[in-house]
This record gives sequence, structure tokens and C-alpha cells, in this order.
Amino acid sequence: MNRINLLFNSDKENLLSIYFCAGAPLLNETSHVIETLEKNEVDMIEIGIPFSDPMADGVVIQEAATTALRNGMSLKLLFEQLKNIRLTVRIPLILMGYLNPIMQYGFENFCQSCNMCGIDGVIIPDLPFGDYLKYYKPIADKYNVKVVMLITPETSDERIHEIDDHTNGFIYMVSSAATTGAQESFEDKKIEYFKRISEMSLKNPRMIGFGISNKETFEAACQYARGGIIGSKFVNLLNEEKDAQKTINRLIETIKQ
Repeated sequence: MNRINLLFNSDKENLLSIYFCAGAPLLNETSHVIETLEKNEVDMIEIGIPFSDPMADGVVIQEAATTALRNGMSLKLLFEQLKNIRLTVRIPLILMGYLNPIMQYGFENFCQSCNMCGIDGVIIPDLPFGDYLKYYKPIADKYNVKVVMLITPETSDERIHEIDDHTNGFIYMVSSAATTGAQESFEDKKIEYFKRISEMSLKNPRMIGFGISNKETFEAACQYARGGIIGSKFVNLLNEEKDAQKTINRLIETIKQ
């Protein structure tokens, strides 16, 4: 069974997923960051594929992507860095990136490389759902790679049910239609959105991302979904510390204590 399914089939609640951009701030720290996060009870990791035009991301992740590209990170190099990651890491690993570099690599080659490295899923924010169903799902299924789809407050109930019917892993609930970035709290409108989705009786579990940066926002994500995804806050701290252990220590203190 795919590790994503194993995680969400477990009884564990208040799941913590961390996003970081491969190659930033340092080029060759990808495996070390992943290993450090697992040792500190992170439940799932999203590894960002840097891209020159990350349209769904805020300034912090945009700058991390620029740094990674300047450092020489590429999809080919990332897979090289990840080739032995399953010798030390057991938790679900997801690649998050935009369609352009994945298509340049070749989607089937990409899924095959994911499978060989033990990557469990992918998040491609600019992949249209119709194209996913028609062209990409059969290939991803062939290599047991879960394609995780995003929903926002503007996503219709009909589309949400379609996504729920045709994916298997979890649904990424974007907290707002804005770009990524830390927030101090979620206003009432977002809480209403969280409640609406939680009452839809979807078969797939949900994780909430975009804007989670402190105890209040993380607890809200855990109340209305299985857990929260933290990206910009971790990326910013990692850029400050340049040390994965110090970074995750600061983050855990911020969101759980």
C-alpha cells in the first residue's frame, strides 16, 4: 500500500506536513533535511521542485526557488539526491512542483523516477483536473504515484466531489485563493469554508495548507482536517538558521507549545 494511504489509514491525528524547496538555502542538504524532519516526528514531507515562475507561491517560496535554481538544482539532480532516501526514511514523501519542468523531464519518466526513489505522491498546482483525468492519471497509477489535487474556497461542490471520486490519497485544502504565506490567524470566512468542506462527507482525508504559521492556525487546521501543511514559515526559518535541526526545533516550539 502507498505510504500516503498507510498514514491516513492510521489512527494518528493532528498530522504535520512540512514543505521545503530542494536546493535552498543549500544545494546538497535535501536528504539531510528530510531525515531530520522524520526524526522530529514530522508525519509527511513535501519537497519543492524549484521553478522560475511559481505562480501559486508567495515571496518566501519564490525567493527560495530562485536561490535553488542559482545553486544549480534541477529535477535530474533532485532525483539523484533522493535515490537512496528510502534506506533511512519511512514517512510519505511528496514532490510539489509546476508542470513545465515535469513535462520537460517527461511525465512517464518523472513517475518512473518517483517510483524508483520511493516518492509516494505529487502535487502539481497548475495541472488542470480534466487533463489529469485524461492524460496523466493512467500513467501515475501505473507507477503507484498519487496525484494530490488542490481545492480552494472558490472550488465548486461539484468539482470537489469529482476530485474526491477520482483521486486516492488526500485532498489539499488551500486556505484561501491567495498565494502561499504565513498568517497569524484564519478569519471567520475561512473557518466557514473549513466547516463546509468537513460536512461534505468526502471519502478522502484532507490537509489544510497556505497560511499556517503558529499554534492558532495549526490547531484550526487540525480541527477541520487531519492536519496542517507548513511551508513558508519553515522555509523562512531554514533560510535564517541554515540548519535543519535548529529550524524544526523553532517551528515545533511555535506551533505546539
